[in-house]
Amino acid sequence: MSTPIEHGLYIVATPIGNLGDLSRRAEEILVAADLVLVEDSRVTGKLLNYIGKKKKMVVYNDHKGLAERQEILAAVGCKIVALVSDAGTPLISDPGYKLVRDAQAAGAYVTTIPGPSAVIAALTLSGLPSDRFLFEGFLPNKTKARGKVLEELKTVKATLIFYENGSRLGAMLADARENLGDREAAVIREITKKFEETVTGSLIDLADRYASEKPKGEIVVVIGPPGAAEPASQADIEAALHLALERLPAAKAAGEVARAFGADRKELYDLANRWKAEGQK
Repeated sequence: MSTPIEHGLYIVATPIGNLGDLSRRAEEILVAADLVLVEDSRVTGKLLNYIGKKKKMVVYNDHKGLAERQEILAAVGCKIVALVSDAGTPLISDPGYKLVRDAQAAGAYVTTIPGPSAVIAALTLSGLPSDRFLFEGFLPNKTKARGKVLEELKTVKATLIFYENGSRLGAMLADARENLGDREAAVIREITKKFEETVTGSLIDLADRYASEKPKGEIVVVIGPPGAAEPASQADIEAALHLALERLPAAKAAGEVARAFGADRKELYDLANRWKAEGQK
């Protein structure tokens, strides 16, 4: 960077696997940093060794209280502080938002150094619709709690993205099939690493495949949005019209059912009158 780096908090995205993905700007901030906030000093230590620098590291996680956050905020006011996660973009299923919020409230300089994200990388590899998506992170461990969350997501008209681990993958996919219905999906693991793998198929196929197979590495599951609902049958429409006629005159009943099912109002009105002439309700 040609200009001096301002004191403040820098949210620095780091590689999710391949260290070659570290951006030039991210490296410059890490080189200049007076303090690096990390999840695990062993993991970030390898990255710092890669760029040939030793830095003071402080572990920052969800267990850090207000007092410890205040100490970091004091440093942010007069030093260059970099916030990193073990991999990818900080704050995505990682601690940090409270620190960012408090630093902004204190009037400190806060900026982000964008870069790798497993969520976005997996979405691009999945081959599934990417115009709308919802990142849910890790689902609960217990089947009942996991099913409840999946049931809530059933009607979301967007591609769904989850983090998962190999030991739970089969159960998670089976629960997804049970609660979401069979959809197109992808299991993507070890993104940017030597054994990167993308497996696509239906939830039924993927649940069967991973029922006993427990893959290693970092895993992202991407599930396509719900398909268009099947059109209502003529029998369904007529049943709804019968029910509507029990409380409404023919014209209003026909209009209500036509709106609900996208059917022809005049045809329904004629049908209702024909039933009336034949002595039906």
